[in-house]
Amino acid sequence: MSLINEYRITEQAIKDLQARLASLQQNGQMKAELEFDTKLRALMSEYNKSLRDVINLLDPQAQNRSSKTQPNSGRRERQLKRYLNPNTNEVVETKGGNHKILKEWKTQFGADVVESWLQS
Repeated sequence: MSLINEYRITEQAIKDLQARLASLQQNGQMKAELEFDTKLRALMSEYNKSLRDVINLLDPQAQNRSSKTQPNSGRRERQLKRYLNPNTNEVVETKGGNHKILKEWKTQFGADVVESWLQS
C-alpha cells in the first residue's frame, strides 16, 4: 500500500471516529452517565475513598465472589509429602498417592511401613 493510500484511509477513519464521538456527545444517556461519573469521582475524592471502597460499601460480598484464587474454589491444595526410604536413602516428594516409586515401595514393604517413612 502506498503512503498516500494509507494517509487517506487514516484520514477517513479519523472522520468516522469524530462523527461517532459527536453522536455520543449528543446522546442523553451518555450525558447522564458522564455527569454521574463526574459527581461520583468528586465525592470519592472529597471523602478520600477509592472505587474498591465504594464497591465494598455497596456490596460487601463482591470481594468474596471476585477473589477466586484457586481454580477448584471449594477444594484446598494438597500438601506436599516427603518420604525417605531408610534402606536406600531415596527421597520421594508427592502431593498425591499416585506416585510410581511410592506405589512400588508400598507393594514391596507394605503401606503401613511406607507411611512411617513420611518426613513432613
